[in-house]
Amino acid sequence: MSMRKPALTVVTLVLSCCVSLAQAQTSFSEPASAEDIALVNLSIDTDGQYLPDGSGTAEQGKPLYDAHCASCHGVDGEGTIANKLVGGHGTLGTEAPVKTVGSYWPYATTLFDYSRRTMPYLTPMSLTNDDYYAITAYILNMNDVIADDAVMDKSTLAEVVMPNRDGFLNSYPNIPEQYVIKD
Repeated sequence: MSMRKPALTVVTLVLSCCVSLAQAQTSFSEPASAEDIALVNLSIDTDGQYLPDGSGTAEQGKPLYDAHCASCHGVDGEGTIANKLVGGHGTLGTEAPVKTVGSYWPYATTLFDYSRRTMPYLTPMSLTNDDYYAITAYILNMNDVIADDAVMDKSTLAEVVMPNRDGFLNSYPNIPEQYVIKD
């Protein structure tokens, strides 16, 4: 019997909080504004369609990477508590493939998109588009994919040819013929 009273008290508190929150909610019948939609409409195609305005270089990206990425991904992208970003070239066909941005990812636009949606880990989408372009440029440069002075923006990023772009699906054995991409 003594356990019933505390349990009933907890249930009562939880229900009263839920009722209070429900009463505090605004109406969902108002149409979403263009600003509301822009906050969640973040789709970026692999061909770069829907990339936002902005630009950045590897030089601009290094201090941003050091401040926002290195603590998890390592000073040189070698990986620490998070995935390795650099290296792995020539390892995909081995028994111990090293899947990094430079060895595995087929599109540079995916790097920008993923970084902007999910990074920095504790504060995703907290940087500017210019910052994300610069960090993307720096990571691509660390992987020897783009030159030191290359400017990444919505036009140039889509033109970057990643080392594994053509081998992504076809590099796996035993894919049924109907799923193999043909040129």
